[in-house]
Amino acid sequence: MKDKSILITGGTGSLGKALTKHILTNHPEVSRLIVYSRDEQKQFEMEQEFPVRKHPQMRYFIGDVRDSHRLERAFGGVDYVIHAAAMKHVHIAEYNPDECVKTNVGGAENVIQAALNTNVQKVVALSTDKACAPINLYGATKLTSDKLFVAANNIRGKRDIVFSVVRYGNVMGSNGSVIPFFIKRKPTGVLPITVESMTRFNISLQGGVDMVMHALDTAWGGEIFVPKIPSVRITDLAKLILPNHKMKFIKTEIPDVYIIEPSVFGDDRGYFLESFNLDCKTIVFPLVIASSKNFAASLPLTFSSLSLVLDSGVSIP
Repeated sequence: MKDKSILITGGTGSLGKALTKHILTNHPEVSRLIVYSRDEQKQFEMEQEFPVRKHPQMRYFIGDVRDSHRLERAFGGVDYVIHAAAMKHVHIAEYNPDECVKTNVGGAENVIQAALNTNVQKVVALSTDKACAPINLYGATKLTSDKLFVAANNIRGKRDIVFSVVRYGNVMGSNGSVIPFFIKRKPTGVLPITVESMTRFNISLQGGVDMVMHALDTAWGGEIFVPKIPSVRITDLAKLILPNHKMKFIKTEIPDVYIIEPSVFGDDRGYFLESFNLDCKTIVFPLVIASSKNFAASLPLTFSSLSLVLDSGVSIP
């Protein structure tokens, strides 16, 4: 990280703020840490927490990932990009589908093109478990985004740049997540739940930060980094947070999440690369990499085995 310039799109969100705190604390040697977002009020508030006078590395850029020209200007002189900007609320995406597509798909394309047109070295895009066999628009746009970032490695030419994806579940305590929602409902005495048997994958904010930093450190290009995280029934979570409250089961017309959430790998075709020395993380390599002749031989020693092949037509070299 020494003398590197890092830009975080959607940097005023929960993960962006946690990444900022982590980098300033553990890597103060970075030359610049740029928060890029369209919310000036959140930037104003974040600047009070991380003022430039105390952290001279900090920069605050107003901009939208939909604006390709602004992105390209912002990426000038940047080494690493962490793409966290997205529309993330399922029901809002269903009601405003065109806006969701513009941000989550069009924004991903703009980030890729801006990175290719500048001297960015690494791009890590954040994804979600809802991108696996999606049943709602939000998940579908994030799956599309993941495919775009993985495929971007095919069009980089001779540029010294790699694109990868970090995919995980619900970040506990983040803005808009279920835990603060339940806590806010405490005065009503009722916790609304759509489906009693629904489950959620959960990861801590620090766990999300650690996955992003791991990807920045180890990415070859084209990987989907997936943490092994626990799944919890929504009713158990509600009882744990507010044990003395009633649960009200409500119906909804809007596709939310799978009642039993699927594997975070979904239908992504490639090898599941099992690594027992990387704190229970799994990496999905695309077939274009995994089927190459030198793939197995070139694996770092930290990777212990190729545990599963999804495409039976391709054998391990």
